[in-house]
Amino acid sequence: MTADFSHTLLAELIAINSVNPAYGGPGEAEVAAFLRDTLRTAGLEVFSQPVEPGRENVVGVLPGRDRTRRVVLEAHMDTVGVEGMTVPPFEPTIRDGRLSGRGSCDTKGGLAAMLAAVLDLAAAGEPPACDVWLAAVVDEEHAYRGVLALVDGLATAGGTTAAAIVAEPTGLRIVSATKGVLRFRIHFAGRAAHSSRPWLGVSAITAAARLVLALDQRHAELAEAAGHPLLGPATGSVGLIRGGVQVNIVPERCELAVDRRLLPGEEADSVLSAYRDLAESTAAACGATATVQTLLLDETLETPLDAAVVRVAGAVCETLGLPAEAIGVPYGSDASKLSRRAGVPSIVFGPGSIDQAHAAEESVPLEEVMIAAAFYRAFLLRFE
Repeated sequence: MTADFSHTLLAELIAINSVNPAYGGPGEAEVAAFLRDTLRTAGLEVFSQPVEPGRENVVGVLPGRDRTRRVVLEAHMDTVGVEGMTVPPFEPTIRDGRLSGRGSCDTKGGLAAMLAAVLDLAAAGEPPACDVWLAAVVDEEHAYRGVLALVDGLATAGGTTAAAIVAEPTGLRIVSATKGVLRFRIHFAGRAAHSSRPWLGVSAITAAARLVLALDQRHAELAEAAGHPLLGPATGSVGLIRGGVQVNIVPERCELAVDRRLLPGEEADSVLSAYRDLAESTAAACGATATVQTLLLDETLETPLDAAVVRVAGAVCETLGLPAEAIGVPYGSDASKLSRRAGVPSIVFGPGSIDQAHAAEESVPLEEVMIAAAFYRAFLLRFE
């Protein structure tokens, strides 16, 4: 296969609208059909994992010498929406060595590189040490339902899943640790009153404002605490506040939304409990009440640096002239679910910068896509 085969695959993937239905798009069905046809044409076994009506994961299997073990290459098919984009979202365009379009960076560049590597090994007749599952999953950009179905599928498939690589834009760096995220909403209930007689009411906005100041202090303390060697400190921020009805009514309701980035070793329940205690005590001091509702929980990832998947990835990077040291990143991916829920040693690796993900001018360097394909191919042949 030619060196730019991954570029051709990427252009074909970008041309397919796979915006997640949560953001008004058609979903992943057309990309899934393209992948099924491409993998079957190459002679690979292909099966689907239903996730919800009209949406399913696609898994292509490249047989290895030991059929009882497998390596998973995983990438998501869905993208975020296209509102506000300043480049044509579904017309792949090359400029200054970069291919642009929605999903080019997050994460069709990685998917194309993985697909190119697997197809190249199949065409060359070079079986890796163990089976390879190329898993293209749905719904990463919204509720992670695709990777959860993949985790269930691994549990029922038998054998051993020895390693997983998840494609996300890491700038061709090995990522072995990621922060988790806990998002929650705090509802304040006060008592309404006419603004000419405010002493008859209890302002939910006042209670919320006092909590915002307390949260800012707590989050500043996080920044000063000892952090993770690869991830730094935990962080937190208040991202939304809504309250009141009109200017001449003491507000009865107000709510905050908080984003808390977790470090490996932190337990989400304990973290949330501490926030709940602070919210309730702050509200009570104002004569109001506070309740806390969890919006999202995504686990952390921390794969030991001496794990085989990290060591082999580092060795491959050295041969390709890439940095071989593993790093940590503050954002999450499907890798945490594969690691925490399926017990699979996992890393994240892919072309492009996270700064381009979801961007108005989303693009990915074509050279990085080609190098990523070489990395995945070499990793599969080297991993035992």
